[in-house]
Amino acid sequence: MLRVFAAPAALAAAALVALAPAPSAAQPGEKKATIGSIERKNAKIDELLPKGAVIEVLAGGFKWTEGPVWDKKAKRVLFTDIPNNRVMSWSPADGLKEFLKPSGYTGKEPFTGYEPGANGLAFDKDGALVLCQHGDRRISRLTADGKFQTVADKYNGKRFNSPNDLVYHPNGDLYFTDPPYGLPKQMDDPAKELQFQGVYRLKPNGELTLLTKEMSRPNGIALSPDNKTLYVANSDPARAIWMAFPLGADGAISGAGRVIFDATPEVVAKKPGLPDGMKVDAKGNIFATGPDGVYVFAPDFTYLGKIVIGDKNANCGFGDDGATLYICANDKLVRVRTTTRGLGF
Repeated sequence: MLRVFAAPAALAAAALVALAPAPSAAQPGEKKATIGSIERKNAKIDELLPKGAVIEVLAGGFKWTEGPVWDKKAKRVLFTDIPNNRVMSWSPADGLKEFLKPSGYTGKEPFTGYEPGANGLAFDKDGALVLCQHGDRRISRLTADGKFQTVADKYNGKRFNSPNDLVYHPNGDLYFTDPPYGLPKQMDDPAKELQFQGVYRLKPNGELTLLTKEMSRPNGIALSPDNKTLYVANSDPARAIWMAFPLGADGAISGAGRVIFDATPEVVAKKPGLPDGMKVDAKGNIFATGPDGVYVFAPDFTYLGKIVIGDKNANCGFGDDGATLYICANDKLVRVRTTTRGLGF
């Protein structure tokens, strides 16, 4: 059964998290600053990112940005500022605005951890915003009247750690990850009820299945265009990898996973960041945030190159007409134009 919680903008709990400096944003029509570069390891990357591609800074001054998703109806990108417990919006027409606060923690007691807010975002088949809520340790749907409906919050009667990222199958199945990052003490938090970090599937009828608990820090998640492969990032500095799991006709993992790429040497070399969020384009190329930027892989997992940010990167998402990649890069929102289109555009 869905449980409904009010999400008023002035909820006192939201004020319990220290605010970052006021975010700055390029104004509509203003020339934007650029950062980084494109690392081209394979000529096929030229088919995805044009030779003149630049990385534009759209807004900055946040604490830790995540979860970019394109709102097709309102023509804006929504993204989370997790420590500040809010969802922000940016559009070419209106610039930067606060969209939702609180976003992930609606409790009345002070939140003692660093990441109370929502993390991954997605839209369901009805166009409702669905949020991975760290502080409330659940996945929720935002209703038209500004309330949160609990979609899932427990496995076998035990509370999730802190749902992190999610992706919808066209049939309505919801795949999501549950690492401990939203818990104040993470793995050592006394409130942690599950002794593993799971990857799950939730069917529209409410049936919840644990797909795997073998990954130490499951994080970003995505599906291949044919929905036969599930991609999961592992944000563990000791094993910083992206995995591909075959899915059977029933939507469950049907065999051993395969390592797409091992970025552990990049972590050892002190490149900032870890494997995190990812998105797939219409042809099956994978754009995955990781150490120092966004890694680009062909459908056969060949490493094509990197959108080098020079900073930690949390997640990315296609927007506009599908040929713009928005990237949540530490305290910034940036974008790069592409010559490919994201899945679903």
